[in-house]
Amino acid sequence: MTNQIKSLNSSSLATTDLTTIKQQLLNLLCTLAYQEGDFVLSSGQSSSYYINGKYVTLHPLGALIIGRLLLSMLPEDTQGVAGLTLGADPLVTAVSVVSAYENRPIPALIIRKQAKGHGTMSYIEGPTLNANAKVVILEDVVTTGASAMMAVNRLREVGYHVNHIFSLVDRQQGGREFYDREGIQFESIFTISDLQENMKNINHKNND
Repeated sequence: MTNQIKSLNSSSLATTDLTTIKQQLLNLLCTLAYQEGDFVLSSGQSSSYYINGKYVTLHPLGALIIGRLLLSMLPEDTQGVAGLTLGADPLVTAVSVVSAYENRPIPALIIRKQAKGHGTMSYIEGPTLNANAKVVILEDVVTTGASAMMAVNRLREVGYHVNHIFSLVDRQQGGREFYDREGIQFESIFTISDLQENMKNINHKNND
């Protein structure tokens, strides 16, 4: 794990082709975020594995990779990126920062789970966008899809158009099907199958 992180550097990640950095992100997710054991997810489901995306999304090199990859996926008419706190906070920040460097500045919004208890009493933190702005929801890990849908609904309540959700990992436990029923386009950089297959390759190399 340490050697893999040391092999990465910010200058190369800023210019390396997207296919290469996508593999580097997969390695980081496997070595830093993926754990096996007995876990209870936020959805209430039991699981034999857990993905703590924040170990990667809050890592400086991980954030740079994520910012570049997610920015490349956004529709050209995207006017904002948003997500439900806490998991999406580093994602929307990374994309917004990278977008400024790539001369395509896109504001970031953070959606509270409960309204702010003072001041503006708002659910949404960040710049006020133009009416009918097109906003894309970002999520680290999608299971049932309920968390990101909460963000979708909050944004739609204030008049923004939200028709896309992008995630780092799809656990393949109903989220995609849920979004299909809601008429939302969903895309993930990886599926849980990708992570588990890559884990086998990493373990095989370590055992050689």
